[in-house]
Amino acid sequence: MSLEIERKFLIARPDEGLLRERCSAVYEMEQTYLQSAPGVTARVRRRVGEREEFFYTEKEFCTNRTCVERESSIDRTTYEHLLARRDTDMQTIAKRRYCLPYQGFLFEIDIYPFWQQVAVMEVELISEDQCFAFPENITVLREISDDQRMKNAALAREIPEERTLI
Repeated sequence: MSLEIERKFLIARPDEGLLRERCSAVYEMEQTYLQSAPGVTARVRRRVGEREEFFYTEKEFCTNRTCVERESSIDRTTYEHLLARRDTDMQTIAKRRYCLPYQGFLFEIDIYPFWQQVAVMEVELISEDQCFAFPENITVLREISDDQRMKNAALAREIPEERTLI
């Protein structure tokens, strides 16, 4: 169990070829949300990079930027077993994640297949008010840490039209 503090930003969709050159890792990801207790968000994640990996995660939000996170690596059998608990009101979210190190921080840029002009960038911090600089050549449109529609679990329920985000 750990405290996760992150800020999220809506960015102009970067050129993926140029972005790939700057990143330490790139993953294809699928997140499926599970039935869970009130106040808890549970999900399983399949992540493919140099190898295929599976994770189980539970989050309890303290604020829009901070949550208690319990995450563990699981095997394929456990992943497939947990999929039986999927929340049928939510769709699986697919995305490509680019991990961009910059000035001592790791920025994660998620490219979703349902938006053509925008992407989401997040950065994990040690406090909600920690200072950082945005990576060069990334166009930040606005902060979305407090926008409930932009949480991944919310996207699994309803994807906002891209034109409403810009």
